[in-house]
Amino acid sequence: MAVLERKVPPVALFILFIIASAFCKNWFANFAFDFPFPAIVVSLMVILSGYIGCAGVLEFRKAKTTVNPIKVDTASTVVESGIFAYTRNPMYLALLILLFAYGYWQQNIISLVLPFGFIVYMNRFQIQPEEQALSKLFGEQYTSYKSRVRRWI
Repeated sequence: MAVLERKVPPVALFILFIIASAFCKNWFANFAFDFPFPAIVVSLMVILSGYIGCAGVLEFRKAKTTVNPIKVDTASTVVESGIFAYTRNPMYLALLILLFAYGYWQQNIISLVLPFGFIVYMNRFQIQPEEQALSKLFGEQYTSYKSRVRRWI
């Protein structure tokens, strides 16, 4: 399945999962559930996601390196500051939080479980190939960073 590695932009995958989640509400109506305080929970998740995602983009911009997840080979440095001291993939984490927020808003168990598929896909077809490319590009510096900072949270 190497053909899928770093081919689908994470935002496109996110959109596909949002669409699937929207269909789940209708297809799996039996799995509807009244989660408490949906407006508050979803709002907090959206704010948290925005903060994490923007913090990641800003750190990349400060380091003057690429934000393009498809062209990892053009990265100019290993960014270890700011949000990257806590998670190696803040932009992906932000998308994941938004998927959970949407699932919560849908008030459907299946929609809330669906983001785990996003994690599986991203780990296998986006993050692992990125990590291999960055290890080749930056060697011990990136390997050391990987040993100190978690992939997601």
